[in-house]
Amino acid sequence: MGAVLLIVGMGLFTRGADMAMMPMCEGIGIQLTKAPNLFLIVVISFVMGLVITIAEPDLQVLAQQVPSIRPSILLIVTVGIGVGIFLVLAVLRILLRVRLSVLLIVSYVLTFVLAYFAPYNFIAVAFDSGGVTTGPITVPFILAMGIGFMAIRGDKGSQDDSFGLVSLCSIGPIMAVMFLGILFNPSGASVETHTIPDVTTSRDVVMNFMIEIPRYTKDVLVALAALVFFFIVFQLISKRFKKHQLKRIGIGFFYTLIGLLVFLTGVNVGFIPVGLMLGLKIAESSLKWVLVPFGMLVGYFIVMAEPAVHVLNKQVEDISSGAIPQKTMARSFAIGMASALALTMVRILLNIPLMWILVPGYIIALTLTFFVPRIFVGIAFDSGGVCSGPLTTTFLLPFAMGACEGAGGDIMTQAFGVVALVALAPLIVIQIMGLVYNIRLKRSAAGAGIHGAADTGEIIIYPEADY
Repeated sequence: MGAVLLIVGMGLFTRGADMAMMPMCEGIGIQLTKAPNLFLIVVISFVMGLVITIAEPDLQVLAQQVPSIRPSILLIVTVGIGVGIFLVLAVLRILLRVRLSVLLIVSYVLTFVLAYFAPYNFIAVAFDSGGVTTGPITVPFILAMGIGFMAIRGDKGSQDDSFGLVSLCSIGPIMAVMFLGILFNPSGASVETHTIPDVTTSRDVVMNFMIEIPRYTKDVLVALAALVFFFIVFQLISKRFKKHQLKRIGIGFFYTLIGLLVFLTGVNVGFIPVGLMLGLKIAESSLKWVLVPFGMLVGYFIVMAEPAVHVLNKQVEDISSGAIPQKTMARSFAIGMASALALTMVRILLNIPLMWILVPGYIIALTLTFFVPRIFVGIAFDSGGVCSGPLTTTFLLPFAMGACEGAGGDIMTQAFGVVALVALAPLIVIQIMGLVYNIRLKRSAAGAGIHGAADTGEIIIYPEADY
């Protein structure tokens, strides 16, 4: 029942996001570039980042699983502030034409320095917060906003700069949650446990879900109210959307409301406990190393169902004029996700500290930015946030928590971190794909007698070259 509600809810939610979020956010992005001064752009970008994050379903699911911070809205607002600040930086980067790799290196160096001072049991939660923030609401919003800025600029570098907003907005929550951990300085933080209720009839099953609906209705209304209010204010000031467009956006908001309510109910009541139990039972058995291939298999296929992944794949194919097909992106995502889940299970079974993987992983990813075409840098770092969507938060994180409990590990330091590794893997895999692309592009350019295209990262399609 939980799985059915998750599928139906995410379907309605995605449809609502297509009807309401995408046109709304693209319009806001275009309108922002017409603002009379930079200060107004900064203020509106920050408010948009904060409001859109509060409505993110992935973040609400994560916040419920971290009872060390109560009320959970405190964690949600903290993450929203982090997204707002870094969305401002992302917008200024586009307007001021700052190279993305430079900003990423500086941001991640500051992040790891801050991690040195943050409580150890908060580091994994902080990195996971960065991953879950960029979910089915935030990604369409930020990507559409990037398209809006690109459409206004229209210069040679606008194609590359349309990517990278998601990657920067993933860093803000990490730093914000670390600051929160320093302020709270919790000790012996516990994690909420989920149990599958003992039901005997179909009526019992239905009642278990119906009892929780009022609670999640309140959460969803609070989350979307700020977003709707912001849109109404924007429309009254700009008068950008016509009557028929407003009607479509209104229907889209209704789909989003119902979809988010059904999704959260299905996830929290039925889906999370199953993932937790499955990981626990496998880890307690004599075949606990089955967690590694099982995790790889689940990771390989689960990324195909992430709604935000399809949004990014389509945008990449459209902007590259088909030079980077959706099929190639999907395969790269699947390989990256399978690798991340394998690392996660090995880390849980061998009790490997998260930073032993994150530090060298980000060093490799940031080093690759100097050798890969600029457009691939933005795509890769955006992909990290996109892969860690609702299915990762609702199944893989509880699965890792159950596996960690069964293996006798510390859930706060060992189970949390799965989203961080999921967000890291595409950074390396997609940039390696960019290196291969760059090599083939140079060969094609040399064969055609054209020079300089590969060095700038400009996408050029040669009819005789099958990417």
